[in-house]
Amino acid sequence: MAGSRKNELKALFGGGLAPGADPAPETTSVPKPVAETPAVQTGPGANQGARTSSGAVKAMGLSLNAMSREVEEARLLRQALSEGERVVTIHPDKIDSSFVEDRLRLGEQDDEDLAALIDSMRESGQQVPVLLRNHPEKPGRYQTAYGHRRIRAASRLGIEVKAIVRALSDDELVLAQGKENAERRNLSFIERAVFAKNLLTHGFDRKVIGDALSVQKSELSRLLQVVESVPDTVIRAVGAAPKAGRDRWMKLGELLGSAKAQTSAGEETESRAFQMAGSDERFQRLFDRLSSKPKVERAEPLALTDSNGKVFAQLRKDGKSSRIEFAAGVDRSFVDEATKALVEHYNAFLAGRSPNKG
Repeated sequence: MAGSRKNELKALFGGGLAPGADPAPETTSVPKPVAETPAVQTGPGANQGARTSSGAVKAMGLSLNAMSREVEEARLLRQALSEGERVVTIHPDKIDSSFVEDRLRLGEQDDEDLAALIDSMRESGQQVPVLLRNHPEKPGRYQTAYGHRRIRAASRLGIEVKAIVRALSDDELVLAQGKENAERRNLSFIERAVFAKNLLTHGFDRKVIGDALSVQKSELSRLLQVVESVPDTVIRAVGAAPKAGRDRWMKLGELLGSAKAQTSAGEETESRAFQMAGSDERFQRLFDRLSSKPKVERAEPLALTDSNGKVFAQLRKDGKSSRIEFAAGVDRSFVDEATKALVEHYNAFLAGRSPNKG
């Protein structure tokens, strides 16, 4: 099954444009393709032995869901091609990202998934084209609807990007972007929340946002509730945190409800241990710090001494409670007498008079 799927994808995308074919689509603004970097071999026979063996190993590791998604992408591409759309090659330097951010990254650091994609594209080339539109404000440039990671991988490899260029409105672009995220690599909860907030900030109505994220109105409200309760600086510091779901992010928002908690969060996110940790661990470190109860400093006991300076008892104050502990050698009759005197004195105190009055 994996072999037939891979052959099908190679037949569709692996050969690029036919020799001598005009690479430009119906629009005149699509640039002519340029030669790929010589170090990247994608032609027939290039690294064939290594490709066959490593490709077989990778095929064994693919899940059925992943294979189904790629077969579905192949079907959709065949449909697009049958409707007159064409695959062209464009240099990644001419491609801008979508105007709406969806994924959270720590600076320019690559994640493991992108590294795996780069290895795959280095070995087998780009299997699935990206979807672009002509940039609405920058002539000669393009804007990404989906395929950001494939474009980044192509840029790292120094090769051109296989793409379909389609006329898209802003609504159509974000719907395509959301659909791609849902089908190929689900965004984490907080990334979906940030995506929803960014769409709302750009003026999209909640119906379009819900459709782009494939969520109901109630779930959309929870997404927006989290990004309203958790400061953006904290979200950026933590990152995608794929293992932290809705409930834990909502609880974190509650924990950040006070200025004191936000100060504590800032101290944690600035620590070296936090910054050196992975995204899920960063979330856990912050969550543990904010949810832990502060330690109560115990006061040193007050020593009660006789006229010779010998301690016969200690007064301990723990929080709101206090207790007197008599030393082991104190006569029992004195303890009984002291207990009786303490009761009388306390009653007199409540009555507003000293034991010697009245």
